[in-house]
Amino acid sequence: MTDIRIHHDRLLIIFSKNPVAGRVKTRLASAIGDTEALRIYEQLRELTRQAVGTVDASKAIAYSNFIPETDLLLTGSVEAWLQQGNDLGERMHRAFVKGFSLGFSRVALIGTDCPEISPFILDLAFRKLDACDVVLGPARDGGFYLAALKQPFPELFLGRTWSTSSVLNESQRIIREHGRSCDLLPALSDIDTFDDLKASCLWAPNQD
Repeated sequence: MTDIRIHHDRLLIIFSKNPVAGRVKTRLASAIGDTEALRIYEQLRELTRQAVGTVDASKAIAYSNFIPETDLLLTGSVEAWLQQGNDLGERMHRAFVKGFSLGFSRVALIGTDCPEISPFILDLAFRKLDACDVVLGPARDGGFYLAALKQPFPELFLGRTWSTSSVLNESQRIIREHGRSCDLLPALSDIDTFDDLKASCLWAPNQD
């Protein structure tokens, strides 16, 4: 049973992997090693924490493997959840369903891979939901860094192939086919690979 406090109709869910070396940023780790990849991941999580802190919404951190006793994301009145499902799509769908079951009418979900995420972007996502059914934040690799809904949309998440360059386009097709309206946020970059890192604000010249 959750005790999350509803002080408005907005819920922001943050998906976070538990920060364990060798289990996070594995594609990046193949180039820079497990320890350095973990350090970068912790930087990304800290940037995420800063971005979500002032957003006018209730917040829930959904962890991949276990709920930690303490964590840099567990500040203020945020709720800690455990992700449920066999793949990323099912985990996202079930998180949305849980959010709506708690009484929220607008639910947004992000990960912790986007160093460019900001309070402005997150607030904009909720505002855009006033005029459409779905809001997506396009990632420059062809996926999306944010999804926001006003009701569950299982077809958008279940039975999908993730981590490809066609995820966003396929998502927009599904939205159209189901008669839903969609608006897009500004495109931002995720950090998944060494090239992503070198193009980001987290890359220092002396690391090259």
